[in-house]
Amino acid sequence: MGREEPLFQFLLQLGDTTLILGHRVSEWCGHGPVLEEDIALANTALDLIGQTRLWLDLAGEVEGKGRDADALAYLRDAFEFRNLLIAERPNGNFGQTIMRQFLYDAWSVLMLEGLQASTDSRVSDIAGKAGKEVAYHLERSADLCVRLADGTEESHARMQTALNLLWPYTGEMFTSNGSEEELARNGTAPDPAELRDGWLESASRLETEGGLTLPDSGFAHLGGKSGRHSEHLGYILAEMQWLQRAYPGAEW
Repeated sequence: MGREEPLFQFLLQLGDTTLILGHRVSEWCGHGPVLEEDIALANTALDLIGQTRLWLDLAGEVEGKGRDADALAYLRDAFEFRNLLIAERPNGNFGQTIMRQFLYDAWSVLMLEGLQASTDSRVSDIAGKAGKEVAYHLERSADLCVRLADGTEESHARMQTALNLLWPYTGEMFTSNGSEEELARNGTAPDPAELRDGWLESASRLETEGGLTLPDSGFAHLGGKSGRHSEHLGYILAEMQWLQRAYPGAEW
């Protein structure tokens, strides 16, 4: 493993996750339950794609093979993606989308806070910019989850179902592979395991304010860090990459 390889793989994980989640959230454009939420979801998707460009451009720089964010986003196959598996999960109903966003946002805020203290100034600079956006995303998704959970009987039931469905996909947020362990040792990135308590504290709002029950089944350790994906990623990439694949290198 080259000296820069751990950082490259970590940057791919960050950029791939925001790319896939941003694409998922963008699927709501024009389909939101009310105009305000339609616009808010579109803005969230734009923020995530903006973060993707920053992480993947840096990944390309670290790799040193001439690939930029566009090449990394559109010219890799599914087995090369390193996103967190939760980002691939289908939107489902509005409550399921917001629950997925909250579970991710609560982790992302903590990760970005840790990255702002990175010994790599390039990483800390990006984390500082992205952190402001994600802090707002968390405020919004947490508030919506609580309001929906504390709403009607049907609304409460849907949010509990969404939580039960998505909870098993959160485990890989707090597991480390060889690359992340090395980055934690040299101060480039936080140890993912150290984020778990803070994340659970945020998740407890669903219980204390929304009346939901946090699953006690534990975390499943799945997903993109090992290159393992669900069938959903293939469909996402088919939509996302078809133009570049059909007309390689085309310019407008």
